[in-house]
Amino acid sequence: MPHRRTFLLPLLLAFVALLQGCSLSRSQIRRADYLVAASADANSDCRQADRCAIDSPLLDAADQALAASTPARPQHVVALLGDSEPALAARLSLIRAAKHSIDVQTYIWDEDDAGKLMLDELVQAARRGVKVRILADQLGSFDDLALLDRLARVHANFQVRLYNPTFQKAHTAPVEWAAGILCCFLNFNQRMHNKVLLVDDAAGITGGRNYQNRYFDWDDDFDYVDRDVLVGGPAARAMASSFALFWQHKRAVPLTHLRDVNRHILDHPAPPGWPPPQYDHPQRVYRVQQEAEDTEWLRAHVLAHSIRTGQVDFFSDLPAKTEQPRQRDARAFTRRVMQMVGSARSEVVLQTPYLVMSKRARRIFERLHAQRPPPRIVVSTNSLASTDAFAVYAMSYKHRKRYLKKYGFEIYELKPHALGPAEANAWASMEWHGAAAPAARTGEDTHVVDVETRGLLGSRGSRNRPAPLVSEGRRFGLHAKSIVVDDAFAMVGSHNFDPRSDHYNTEAGVIVYDRRFADQLRSAIMRDTAPQNAWVIAPRRPVVPVLTDINQAIGDISESLPLFDFWPYRYATSYELKDGCTPMRPSDPAFFSCYKPVGDFPDVALSFKLIYTRLITAFGVGATGIL
Repeated sequence: MPHRRTFLLPLLLAFVALLQGCSLSRSQIRRADYLVAASADANSDCRQADRCAIDSPLLDAADQALAASTPARPQHVVALLGDSEPALAARLSLIRAAKHSIDVQTYIWDEDDAGKLMLDELVQAARRGVKVRILADQLGSFDDLALLDRLARVHANFQVRLYNPTFQKAHTAPVEWAAGILCCFLNFNQRMHNKVLLVDDAAGITGGRNYQNRYFDWDDDFDYVDRDVLVGGPAARAMASSFALFWQHKRAVPLTHLRDVNRHILDHPAPPGWPPPQYDHPQRVYRVQQEAEDTEWLRAHVLAHSIRTGQVDFFSDLPAKTEQPRQRDARAFTRRVMQMVGSARSEVVLQTPYLVMSKRARRIFERLHAQRPPPRIVVSTNSLASTDAFAVYAMSYKHRKRYLKKYGFEIYELKPHALGPAEANAWASMEWHGAAAPAARTGEDTHVVDVETRGLLGSRGSRNRPAPLVSEGRRFGLHAKSIVVDDAFAMVGSHNFDPRSDHYNTEAGVIVYDRRFADQLRSAIMRDTAPQNAWVIAPRRPVVPVLTDINQAIGDISESLPLFDFWPYRYATSYELKDGCTPMRPSDPAFFSCYKPVGDFPDVALSFKLIYTRLITAFGVGATGIL
């Protein structure tokens, strides 16, 4: 085996050198550009000055906010998009109402129903005369060269660029993954995690959702509880400026400059056309398309709880975040998130799918806990039963005692069958149109699930399945990233408050300085922490005093070890509310009389995933920043 490794390493290094040396010539790029220009459709389906845009109450509200704004007194309309169906319908409504431009920035763009629907809607907008630009992170988007060829030539108004492509290619094979880590890890590991949809520089949507079925409750096995915010007003202009910086950056690569796409275009000179998309579930696609043009539906499901307010800030890290980490502006959003949490006086409500704290975050929470009185810190996150990123969960599990004692966290871990806003909205939408609720799926029928935090242990070609469950039913995992501070101002964005978001990925989001919005967001997060939706993490109750003390002492030593943290008896475990009891905080003296322990990994069946979680806890501490 050692001889085999010695033999393979030089081969891999030679492969890296070959990949780095195989850049496209100017002639190849010019030839592909010529083919694209010659074969792309330049005709317009519309001769009207408004590009045949439909009326949208969402864009109308944004235009009204812009018209009422002055530099000294900005005006915004803000709508929280917690429910998945309105989040998708809002996007379609804005796209169909666009008169001038649509810019889309995302981390993942899949080729399932949600991804195909969004692409087709954008293509139709381009055909009626709207300028459309898509900037997607290469590692998680558009893996089909034939599709990229069609996108390159679908219309003169339609442009796509991929961000930070590995070895200047759209498709990354497993061996290229290994080569990228070996030769140029810092560049390879930095991803564009921003999610923005911007229409006419007037209305924008930003938050946690990518373009994939599970972000809109369209996956029958595993879906995300996620959140966006619709913003109309001057903050949309800030989104436009941010998008322009990314679009013009050297890491945003046009399709004809990618080696495999370029070769595919030159090998297939005939225009590929744009065939009508074929959907796996055309009924639900038709339903959301109808909702997007139903003014009353949009008012009821999107604008009913919208807020007219003043100050709203859009923040984004710069593309130079990892190239110039000491440059103050490069980490603008990350820095602002830290500042808003550090300013807390009474309460921080944090929702994140990955409870792995960066060093800076740990210092902030340690300082907050030292205040007298300390602010309440409520954390809503995933359980092992609800997450698809179990390797990341293992890091959170390892440091439970630190979170509870050193930072004073109240931790609530999502149950996999939580009837939260995502599922409730999906069923309500079906009932709105007279459809039946979906049949429950068994927990053992685990679906192939992508891990959004694609670091060293995850890739587009390396799929992860959630852990098998004891229970049955449709499964949900938490993906929303939101913070409410002192019930006064709130953030919705892409920042996970973890080392990846802090140091490696570029992030974006909005901060709304309005108590009404903060109260809406806080209520949504607290609903996910309710007993029917989450387990409570709390210290184990002492059973045999001396034995318990010995257990805790060994556990403390084991937790402090970077390797060999195998001690199975941790400081804290999961608790469930007993029947007939009233929900209460873990700090309440009566907590143990009303809550029963349900184990460290409730509802998770014995499987390799459970064993692997223990192994990552024992050996994976050094991978915290890249998971």
